[in-house]
Amino acid sequence: MTRTHSRPLQQLGIALRILAAIPGGWAFSWGFVACGTAALVALGAPFHDAETALLMLGLLVFAGVFLWSFAARSVLRVCAVLVGGALLFNAAALLLQRAILS
Repeated sequence: MTRTHSRPLQQLGIALRILAAIPGGWAFSWGFVACGTAALVALGAPFHDAETALLMLGLLVFAGVFLWSFAARSVLRVCAVLVGGALLFNAAALLLQRAILS
């Protein structure tokens, strides 16, 4: 009897992890790439070299975050890290880009 009640909760947990892994991992990786590219350009690297290097590294970051989102014990921790990291990376990238352009 407890088995039938735990199945919907288990399916909900998997669905939440999928939702956290794909869009959350993408947002986190996008912020990482944007922040890293802006930082390298601010340090004097050519834009296209920095962009290419960070896009390649960003793919590895996405794969790692994707796998971690299923391996972590708490789906709330996964969501908090991905959303918080995405916000921080994107905010830092925005500030760096504004500093470069001014």
